[in-house]
Parts: sequence; C-alpha cells; structure tokens
Amino acid sequence: MAISTETMTDEQRKSVALEYLKAFDNGGVTSTGDGILDLFADDAQVYFPKWGLATGKDQIGQLFGDVGGTLTSITHDYANFNWVMTGGDVFACEGTSYGEHRDGSWRAGVTHAGRWCDVFEVRDFKIQRCFIYLDPDYAGVDTDRYPWLGANDRDASTPLP
Repeated sequence: MAISTETMTDEQRKSVALEYLKAFDNGGVTSTGDGILDLFADDAQVYFPKWGLATGKDQIGQLFGDVGGTLTSITHDYANFNWVMTGGDVFACEGTSYGEHRDGSWRAGVTHAGRWCDVFEVRDFKIQRCFIYLDPDYAGVDTDRYPWLGANDRDASTPLP
C-alpha cells in the first residue's frame, strides 16, 4: 500500500465507497464515465466469498468480471445503508440489494440473499481495500445443504412456523 499523502474526511471516504457501489450498479461505469477500476489504488485488495482475495487492478478486474458475469442486474438500496465510520481510513457499510442472477432473482427480505456488509479502506481518494461479506448464492439454489431453507425460500429474519 502506498504512503498516504492527502488527508480525507469520513464524508469524502464515504463518497468514494458510494461511487464504487453506484458504478457496480451501472455495469462498472462511474458517474464521470470512468471505469470502476479507476476508483482503486494500483495495489488494492478485494475479497469476495468463494472467489478469494484479488490483489492489484488486473486481479480485481478478473474478480469483477467473474462475479459480474453471473449478474444480469443489481441495485443497492442506498437509502437504507448503515455506515460505520471510524474517523480513520477503515470503515464499514451494511446494506441490502436486489437484482437478477443467471440462476434467478433475489431481494433482501424476500429471499435469503441480498444482505451484505463491505469493509473499506480508503486513502488518497482511492479504495485500498474492500472486503465484501455476503452469501454469494444470490438465487438461493444452494438449499440441499441447509435444511432450514429447503423448499421454503425465506428471509433468515422470518420466524420459523
């Protein structure tokens, strides 16, 4: 990771993370028309469950291509984000999303997918690290291993009958 040269406020860090999430919803294009990888430091790291750790823009591009290639559409629910700002470079954003996966659709609160938490590290107006925590089974087809899901595809917060 590069040595920090610019001081940033929590709001500035949050704006970089928001630009990233909106670009993901926009097929990898930022609000300025740049590519999503332009938001990352050259030696950044991104973690995605069941993909692993990507280091550097080439690997991050591969990760986003692999994951994005399974999605027809995704929309993050920006109005309901829960930001956990620390006053430092590392912070978290918890939220929900909905969309269409190649195996089917998902929506938080309706299916078990769609709830996520990202832990960001942002310095010098670049994402240094983004660790994504979610269930990558967007369409909810991996039910055989989880008896509480079975044929009853429901949100985990719904009480059992």
